[in-house]
Amino acid sequence: MTGFMPMRRAAVVAIAGAIVAWHAPAQAQNNKTVLIPCVCELSGAGAVSGTNYRDGAHIAVNEINAAGGILGHKIVMRDYDTQTNPMVSRALVQKVVDAGAYVVMGTVYSGSTDVNMLVTEHAGVPQITGSEAPDITQKGDPYIFRTSSGSEKDIPALVDYFTQTLKVKKVAVEWVQNDFGKGGHDLFVQAIRKAGVQVVADVPSEQGQVDFSPDVAKIKHSGAQAVFVYVNEEEAARFLKEAKKQALTVPLVGDVTLTDQKVIELAGPAAEGAIAHVGLTVSAPVPSIQAFVAKFRKIYHHNTDHNGIKGYIGVYAIKYVTEMVGKFDRKAFAAKMHGLTLDANKYPGMLLTTSWDKTGELSRESFMTQVKGGKAVVIATIPAN
Repeated sequence: MTGFMPMRRAAVVAIAGAIVAWHAPAQAQNNKTVLIPCVCELSGAGAVSGTNYRDGAHIAVNEINAAGGILGHKIVMRDYDTQTNPMVSRALVQKVVDAGAYVVMGTVYSGSTDVNMLVTEHAGVPQITGSEAPDITQKGDPYIFRTSSGSEKDIPALVDYFTQTLKVKKVAVEWVQNDFGKGGHDLFVQAIRKAGVQVVADVPSEQGQVDFSPDVAKIKHSGAQAVFVYVNEEEAARFLKEAKKQALTVPLVGDVTLTDQKVIELAGPAAEGAIAHVGLTVSAPVPSIQAFVAKFRKIYHHNTDHNGIKGYIGVYAIKYVTEMVGKFDRKAFAAKMHGLTLDANKYPGMLLTTSWDKTGELSRESFMTQVKGGKAVVIATIPAN
């Protein structure tokens, strides 16, 4: 298998719209290696998420290769930077598909996955994504699989928290206008209204937004008894700082990002008390997850977030499923994953017992977390749904 370097940006964009199906068998059969590239956000707005995802994936690759690889084949994982640009991500996915990728790891940002998954579907190449927008697994793509549950799995737990734990009757919603934000916003608003709770302020924001003072002011004067915050990491930190500045004292509750360690670092004391439902968290009181977190810190000399776990378990899922199939067959791999449960007791690289349905949607236990003393602490464990 020959090496290849990332193209210049102009070339990447120029070929972004070209979709060329790859029908040859995976190159793993020829030279005792198997190509599993990581196409992820290594720069731009998604750099924190993408680099953690990549680093977690490489830990798994190194462990698996040290133990003999997959069916005797060593994993070759090359990294490709999407620059958090959907069209660049599509061009890079096309490039790795043409190079004979067995399975593609990535992307993390939903806006990119929405675009690049068309390439892997057309080529019949499985794709393991860290994206969480609900529409990712609702398109009928038989080759897309999550490493963390989508919003449609998370929202019911959040609605229960607002109605049963907080017992509120009026909420405000702060959300980001991208694929990730719109999907979660629409599901939450529909579900919370169905539960009899009034949405008294519905405040959209932009990806990369710096000034949240008008948003917080609107929410503060809306009469909301709690706020659902559904924005990306850097924007979440800015929102929390502004909320503290304006003395917004009602509970701030999010999903996925609000209690992320990067948000806590950026927001500082303003993050205290923030609550979130998360599919994965580095603070989970689970020995396997704590062992992974310690391993990550030892190798990279910094802490990871939930995206590092996503990357790690994604690679191990590829190993386990391929070994069940008994050969490097992309179509058989995808068919095997649908309806599959990997019990963490038998498949320890999964860290938590994990199931996929016929759409590639994932189910496993999840967690409610709250920032206390500068750390996200698990305050409840939610059973798999």
